[in-house]
Amino acid sequence: MDAKLVAQCRSPTLITSPHGKPKYPCVVAVLARPADDISAQPTKTNVYKDSFFDHMATNHMSKCLQETTGLRNSKSGYESLVEAATMASQNFSPSQQRQVVTQALHRAFPKPMFLLIKKMLPPSKFTRTLFAIFTTLFFAWLVGPSEVRESDMDEGRREKNVVHIKKCRFLEEANCVGMCINLCKLPTQSFIKDSLGMSVNMVPNFDDMSCEMIFGEEPPESTNDPALKQPCYKLCKAKKNHGTNCLVNAAGFEVSKEDPHG
Repeated sequence: MDAKLVAQCRSPTLITSPHGKPKYPCVVAVLARPADDISAQPTKTNVYKDSFFDHMATNHMSKCLQETTGLRNSKSGYESLVEAATMASQNFSPSQQRQVVTQALHRAFPKPMFLLIKKMLPPSKFTRTLFAIFTTLFFAWLVGPSEVRESDMDEGRREKNVVHIKKCRFLEEANCVGMCINLCKLPTQSFIKDSLGMSVNMVPNFDDMSCEMIFGEEPPESTNDPALKQPCYKLCKAKKNHGTNCLVNAAGFEVSKEDPHG
């Protein structure tokens, strides 16, 4: 939320500092946006300069998604990937969206490679850290800049198993909570667990568009996952294209018409 610090000085009372100079006590207040405005999306701030590798990766991922859905577009680079994802969100139900993305991921990455990784790198502290480092190095083209962070594990242990995505490029470009959940979070969690044998919990922050991928942590059940109960942004592009009132939450369940963010 947007917040401003306001300093208010009270003049009637003087306080003497150790150096003999008078000081006035100050009160600091925080002025924040009203709670009912929380679904207004953050301002787009990042400008990306894609490398040759970035273009190749996004074009490959977009092509795999287009082949899976059967929905083609003539764009290129990241614009093509977002267009392919948008068309999938408009033509498939939430559950179907997760299925087509999972199928596209299997098209994009060689299955023998994952089988080898799964066999050679069973879940461990080393593997979780390795996956976190690998993600930050090789998937910036998809999600934007990220960094490895620590988390508290069982028995007070700390591990560097968290990928903190500073501002998710896909969410920023798609500007749709439902696309984030159904075309990224849920299928990615399932794909990594099935292909690599590694649990991962993706925790998006829809206020600032950041996200955390926590390797080794089981994601919560759909009924208890806060991300799946989040209504979409007021200026959701998908909502505008459909001309609907966006009365379905990210997971595909109905949201009350009285919801202030609908």
